[in-house]
Amino acid sequence: MNKPKLTPKDFFLYIGALITLYWSSGALIALLFSIIDVQFRDQLQYYVDPYSGGIRFAIASLIIIFPLCLILFSAIKLSAQREPEKLGLALRKWLFSLTIFASGAALIGDLIAILNGFLGGELKSHFVFKALAVFVVAIIVFWYCFLEMRVRVDSQIGVRKSFVFGTGVLVIASIVYGFMVMGSPNTIRKMRFDERRVSDLQSIQWQVVNFWQQKERMPKSLSELNDPLSGYTVPVDPRTSDSYEYVLGAGKAFNLCATFELQSGGNSDGIILESTKLEIDVSMDNWGHDSGRVCFSRTIDPERYPPYTKTR
Repeated sequence: MNKPKLTPKDFFLYIGALITLYWSSGALIALLFSIIDVQFRDQLQYYVDPYSGGIRFAIASLIIIFPLCLILFSAIKLSAQREPEKLGLALRKWLFSLTIFASGAALIGDLIAILNGFLGGELKSHFVFKALAVFVVAIIVFWYCFLEMRVRVDSQIGVRKSFVFGTGVLVIASIVYGFMVMGSPNTIRKMRFDERRVSDLQSIQWQVVNFWQQKERMPKSLSELNDPLSGYTVPVDPRTSDSYEYVLGAGKAFNLCATFELQSGGNSDGIILESTKLEIDVSMDNWGHDSGRVCFSRTIDPERYPPYTKTR
């Protein structure tokens, strides 16, 4: 048998195939981890991304990179069928050996990290499912590369359809379930609009407080908050461009109202959700909301927010 010759095509096929393999494996593990974090939320988690950014990036990576990985490995197989001597390429042996080592190291490293989290008080369910996710993905990569290393010129060379089908089913199932957990792009867009509304109301609220501290009276309408000198303009609804509602109450009380598209995912303890009013003191600063028209009732405490003339 002639000594196999490495061509530029072979080089980029193998490098591209293994890069996409690593990327797809990492994206699949990241997707499974993000799903587990959402489905089995630990109360010790300080922050949970409301827009499922990790899930979105992992799904986008898998949709683009995983099919490319299958195409590149299929191209390698077809090339080996035409020229069986290419099974003896040193690059092939080195890269598959490196992948076997890397998948084993990743399996050990991730299991150590997961076990460390479990010993630090992480939920048992997190530990079990994350460990299972890492184990399944690492074993698939490890076993595939191990079998490829054993392929010889005199053996049958073909695409391993069982691996293609099995991994394809796993990836597609994970993507579909990720969409179920994350919600549709339209739902996320609505969440972003609602977040913008809450941010606008917070801005208006503190402008009202600042107005009171400066003038020792409450603004009669939102237009009084516009300040060309400082550059502040009262925001409007980001989707409809309608003005937010400001209703002046007795004394230093006021209501801020907006129409939301979804119910907030935050804690709504202490909130009375009604079509006209939410009884919340400003000190609670709670912005949980239902869908539809929601009003937030605020009352300025002059001891906490004294007029500026009394603080000089």
